[in-house]
Amino acid sequence: MTFTILYFGLLSERRGLAEEQVASTACTPRGLYAELDAKHQLGLVIDDFRVAVDDEFVSWDHSLLGNSVVAFLPPMSGG
Repeated sequence: MTFTILYFGLLSERRGLAEEQVASTACTPRGLYAELDAKHQLGLVIDDFRVAVDDEFVSWDHSLLGNSVVAFLPPMSGG
């Protein structure tokens, strides 16, 4: 399956980009993030941020469908 991944905040900084297309066999956001973390050393544990699929916050065990947009949203600080 192919996913559009959106990175925000610290994850975007660590990945070096805000968006990418990824092919994966992951069935859940948990599995998808684990693959991405292993590949890119993102370094955050999932308890530290939230995930949204197709513009809706979901649990880390939500079932993924191909062509979904998956957004990883760490805590933000503002000024």
